[in-house]
Amino acid sequence: MSVHSEVKKVTTNTLQKMKSSGEKISMLTAYDFSFAKIIDGAGIDVILVGDSASNVMAGHETTLPITLDQIIYHAQSVIRGIDRCLVVVDLPFGYYQSNSEIALASAIRIMKETGAHSIKLEGGSEVIESVKKIVSAGIPVMGHLGLTPQSIYKFGTYTVRAKEEAEANKLREDAKLLQETGCFAIVLEKIPALLAKEVSQSLSIPTIGIGAGGECDGQVLVMHDMLGINTEFKPRFLRQYLNIHEQATKAVQQYISDVKSKNFPNENEQY
Repeated sequence: MSVHSEVKKVTTNTLQKMKSSGEKISMLTAYDFSFAKIIDGAGIDVILVGDSASNVMAGHETTLPITLDQIIYHAQSVIRGIDRCLVVVDLPFGYYQSNSEIALASAIRIMKETGAHSIKLEGGSEVIESVKKIVSAGIPVMGHLGLTPQSIYKFGTYTVRAKEEAEANKLREDAKLLQETGCFAIVLEKIPALLAKEVSQSLSIPTIGIGAGGECDGQVLVMHDMLGINTEFKPRFLRQYLNIHEQATKAVQQYISDVKSKNFPNENEQY
């Protein structure tokens, strides 16, 4: 047996077993090689190449502008940095809502050109034809219900979803429908914790929460938010584990000061 024991890769099947055994699933976003390497190396279960790249990488106000080509570029970069985690890639806005043929073609492009393991799309009954087509082509699909940021202009606000009974009932039905259609997991975003608990218990597939309480089968955060790279976004559900913004600012200021004062480079730092 070789000294290098084979890295045990996380698969959709692993996540299913984690739900069954009660082990929580950890998931973070990443958009580039260097951070993917750090996050995977730290032992994360799932990396999401999120359309949140539209916000945190490109500076757009919403997730809507990001294109399929752009998300593919980010996913390719992430895949080169990982050894063991499962990588999920968001299907961007406009590539699955109108036409299940376009949805399938887009999902196939992501799988072929990136080497990622699965895709994620937002919505329930409205997008079920697209989910069916993609799943039947052998591509694993993660669902996404509750606050679906690609529909921001429909909602008009990023407040908590499914507080009213009608929307809560639709979410319950959509979750069952996504499971029946073959999704391997569902993200539940910004919904009441009690509803998330009920839905999680009613499904055999794992749920991943963001602002949906502690009873989901896993949790996801945007890397830039939890590391404090981006400091403008401070919702209740976010725990900031680091303040990179502050530390990086200080480091850059120190560098500027050292250059100006001729302290950098010193004699040991030249040839």
